[in-house]
Amino acid sequence: MTAAAAVDAEPPVLRETAAGVTTLTLNRPRARNALSRPMMAALHAALDAAGRDPAVRVVVIRGAGPGFCAGHDLKELRSVTDPAEMLDLFRRCAALMQAIVALPRPVIAQVHGVATAAGCQLVATCDLAVAADTARFATPGVNIGLFCSTPMVALTRAVGPKAAMEMLLTGEMLDAATAVRIGLVNRAVPEADLDGAVAALARSIAAKSAHTVAIGKAAFHHQREMDLASAYAHTAEVMAANMQAADAAEGIDAFLGRRAPVWRGC
Repeated sequence: MTAAAAVDAEPPVLRETAAGVTTLTLNRPRARNALSRPMMAALHAALDAAGRDPAVRVVVIRGAGPGFCAGHDLKELRSVTDPAEMLDLFRRCAALMQAIVALPRPVIAQVHGVATAAGCQLVATCDLAVAADTARFATPGVNIGLFCSTPMVALTRAVGPKAAMEMLLTGEMLDAATAVRIGLVNRAVPEADLDGAVAALARSIAAKSAHTVAIGKAAFHHQREMDLASAYAHTAEVMAANMQAADAAEGIDAFLGRRAPVWRGC
């Protein structure tokens, strides 16, 4: 087997779980982790598995090799001639992004190198993102005659409309500092510190009640699509229901008793 064939035979997504944190590594480094159909299917399956595993409290998505994710596999796109098959491919990508939003676990993007097109969409879709200060971001489809319409959905929900439109219309690369300023990522750190910064953030979240975090993530995304009055009505119901949970009682009692809580996950 040639070296290239050996690489292609490796799993497109690697999964590792430790201390409540599942790390999913996009594993097509020779293709800059482009989101081929096998890659999307593997990532979707890994997310589903993480969501069903009670030991998993946080999910981290990272990329192997020199960058995070360069977007869709353009060679694959050019090989598709059937319009129905093309539509199915983009619908699969949309389903993957929606699975991240629906996952009852927070998802952190760990970004180095470039995150472009659907790779930038992936960053925008994740609940949190930490980037190396050398990372770069773009939605460059306009440069090759293919407007980044599906990445636009996640991008416009992560950053302001003017910033999103400039990215979409120019296709220009943004540096990590700009990505932080517009809200695409939470913070940028020296590349040498990226693993540690993501690990610390994941540990902090993993120490919380998984039941409470799942309630909060679902409510966060649900209320964003509502008008103000409906959002308050919905979240009032959520908080009232949350107060009936064992973890809420334990957390409040632990706070009042000045001790560490022992979460039951319900």
